[in-house]
Amino acid sequence: MKVLVTGNLGYIGSVLTEKLSRDGYDVIGLDIGYFKDNLVKEPLQIKKQILMDLRDVSENEIEGVDAIIHLASLSNDPLGEFNPNLTDQINNQCTVKLADIAKKVGVKRFVYASTQSIYGISNTSQELDEYDSIKNPVSAYAKTKWISEQKIMNMSSDKFVVSAFRPATVFGPSPRFRCDIVYNNLTSCAFTTGKIELYSDGTPCRPIVHIDDVCEAFISGLLAPKDLVNKVAFNVGIKGGNYTVKQIAMAVQNRVKGSELIFTGKYGKDERTYKVSFNRIYHVLKEFYKPKWNLENGGDQLIKFLKEINLTEETFRGETTNRLKQLKFLSREKYLDKDLKKNV
Repeated sequence: MKVLVTGNLGYIGSVLTEKLSRDGYDVIGLDIGYFKDNLVKEPLQIKKQILMDLRDVSENEIEGVDAIIHLASLSNDPLGEFNPNLTDQINNQCTVKLADIAKKVGVKRFVYASTQSIYGISNTSQELDEYDSIKNPVSAYAKTKWISEQKIMNMSSDKFVVSAFRPATVFGPSPRFRCDIVYNNLTSCAFTTGKIELYSDGTPCRPIVHIDDVCEAFISGLLAPKDLVNKVAFNVGIKGGNYTVKQIAMAVQNRVKGSELIFTGKYGKDERTYKVSFNRIYHVLKEFYKPKWNLENGGDQLIKFLKEINLTEETFRGETTNRLKQLKFLSREKYLDKDLKKNV
């Protein structure tokens, strides 16, 4: 199967393309390359890499592809707020355009990386399911992902199988490691400084999931019978995987001995909080989605990884591992114009 992965030079994409390649898929990567040099270790090189702005994709890049896993976006809430208009253009308009082209040229499966940020602010007394729970996206990122998810789902047909996977907040090792997502951030902070800095009061709930398990979920969208996944959305996480930020921080503290928990109060109370149900993916895709990682064994693996790459505080706080800082750096140095297009 020939699989095109958009956003393959990012945090998740770097791990996903390696898994696909090792599993025998014919992998094509398509990425603008904002973060291609943000490496903490050498990645596996795939056979074909297209360096291209998602806004410029045409039938030429999609022709002959059997399936697409669409990761590319201005990802996570702070990055989405960097330029809300561009966030809509890339996350919404370009996603719909890509799906439209894919359907036109005969792509059989379209696996969309959505987000649990679409739940936004919710009542944490109950876990949210994929369809009956109210969607309350707060940020530009979450709003554009929810809009585009609905649009491409309505494009599905018997010959164009569309599924959406909504991962919890991801953590774990990657050649293009990120320190700007919660478990990675807190662990890296403790590892490099001996302190665990919480910018909120620690009460918001954040489901988390390991990067390897997320990749397996996306791959299940390629493997599962189409009647199980066509026009279906799945929350991606693990049983018991809903934690408060403070609980995540305390798990870090248990693993980084001597680390100190500090509430900075930098951002005050974070209103975004939600608990998510993962019953659907465990039930419907039980033959394909079998997560192996949790807060404990994943945390131990993460610390081992930080030792292997010798993570420093400079790298932890710098643009190499922080996506918004990298975009600001590229813009400041004139590598990108005001529309985040590359200057030739």
